Amino acid sequence: MTETSEPEWVFRSDCPTRPILDQIADKWSMMTMAVLAEPKRFNQIKRRLEGVTQRVLTQTLRRLERNGMIERRVLPTSPVGVEYSLTPLGESLREPFSHLYTWAVENADDIVARQQAYDARSSSDAPAG
Repeated sequence: MTETSEPEWVFRSDCPTRPILDQIADKWSMMTMAVLAEPKRFNQIKRRLEGVTQRVLTQTLRRLERNGMIERRVLPTSPVGVEYSLTPLGESLREPFSHLYTWAVENADDIVARQQAYDARSSSDAPAG
C-alpha cells in the first residue's frame, strides 16, 4: 500500500493491527512459530529455543493462541500432555516470515559490521569525562 492509499485509522493508537504487528515482530513469537512447522509439546519447543525462559515461552504461546496463530491440544496421555500446532492462519504467515528471515540471514554480516562501525564512531565522539 502506498502512503496515500492507506486508511487514516492505520496510524491511530487504537488501530487493531498494532498488537498483531507487535507480536509478529517479537523474536520469540516468530521463532516459536518456526519451530512449530510440525506439532510439538512445550518442552520440545523450549529445548529448541535456546535462551527462552519457561515464563516467556508460556506468555508467547498464550498470545499466539489468543491471536489465532497456534492451537493448543490436550493429549489423552498419562500424565496429561499438551501439544501446540500452527493454525491455518499461522501457516499463512510462514511464507511472508520466510522472506523476512531470509533477508535477515543474508544481511546479518553487513548489519553487524555497520553496528560495530557506529559503536566505534559513537564511542570516539563521546566527551571525555
